Amino acid sequence: MSSSWNERRSAPRRTRAAAVALVFGFAVCVVGAAASQDEPRTASGRPDFTGTYDTATVTPLQRPVELGDRLSLTKEQAAEIARERAEFAANAQRWSNPEREAPAVGGASAFGFEDDPEAGEALGAGRVGGYNWFWVDQGDSAFEIDGEFRTSIITDPKNGRMPSMTEDGREKTAARIAAFRHANTGTAWWLGQEVGPYDDIELRPLAERCILSRSRSGPPMMPSLYNNTKRVVQTDDYFMVLAEQIHDARIVRLNSEHPPADVTFLMGDSVGYWEGDTLVVETRNFREHRDISAQRKVTERFSRLGPDTLLYGFTVEDPATWTEPWSGEYPWRPMNGKLYEYACHEGNYAMGGIMRGARILEQEALAAGNR
Repeated sequence: MSSSWNERRSAPRRTRAAAVALVFGFAVCVVGAAASQDEPRTASGRPDFTGTYDTATVTPLQRPVELGDRLSLTKEQAAEIARERAEFAANAQRWSNPEREAPAVGGASAFGFEDDPEAGEALGAGRVGGYNWFWVDQGDSAFEIDGEFRTSIITDPKNGRMPSMTEDGREKTAARIAAFRHANTGTAWWLGQEVGPYDDIELRPLAERCILSRSRSGPPMMPSLYNNTKRVVQTDDYFMVLAEQIHDARIVRLNSEHPPADVTFLMGDSVGYWEGDTLVVETRNFREHRDISAQRKVTERFSRLGPDTLLYGFTVEDPATWTEPWSGEYPWRPMNGKLYEYACHEGNYAMGGIMRGARILEQEALAAGNR
């Protein structure tokens, strides 16, 4: 885990090495301090988690495969990866050459990787129309908990990766991927299917329709490419988490009961209770959607890491989707800024464009005799 990390960026391993290089940031966020008497509490004596938090981290959800069961790294290893991260960011933020030639067919690579398109593609942005580094707000650091430089958010299974999916889970995931074709052929390729992905607005993904950002809002709630702010408001009877994107508010009832199983919600029904100074939130009653089954149960745990930082932990159980539960944890750091409005619906001009574009492609295909 020394300078050989750079040497391993040979052609067959470029994308994996580029992704691994993102595991750690320029600096390391140190958390895990013992509880303090200065920690804020409510009038009833409970820990008061009210505040605004930045959940961004460059530590990945799933551990890079080559790290195996290694939960943590040494300070020296973390420093080396941080150096590589700094080099990567400097390259990704460099000014484009105004005299450059037109990009190859398919567009330029993402994040400034003109000389290594595969590495750019591995970062999650597309080519034409993809995000460059200006838009990325993953934070500038990895995190440390209890003196350990973590290699992933997931802690169980031990390899830091999601468990194997059930047959039903694999089928649903395959269907979702098939419906979302990444290559833009400029044709109505879906004609002839019983149900096409553009036949109805309600068939489009929830985030595209400005309804729900599943990963950020949860549960479980995960850091993402940008818009990682969370606002927590707490009373003796309710615990609310407002996610910046897509302004989703999770309202947790404390010391309550879940409704009957046939009453379902996209984010499930969340009920919280206290175990000492830890708030435990249990969410059930999920509405079946894509690869989420009605059997899903998510247990979240909110606790303090010092007077300002929260430790957010979670366990996901969904026997219809995964062969075993999976768990993880990461810190939420306090921030002084405000959470501003995420006006998604007001600016969602893409939705109309997507549907109108699909109709035009269908008309062109039918006029050419293609069905």
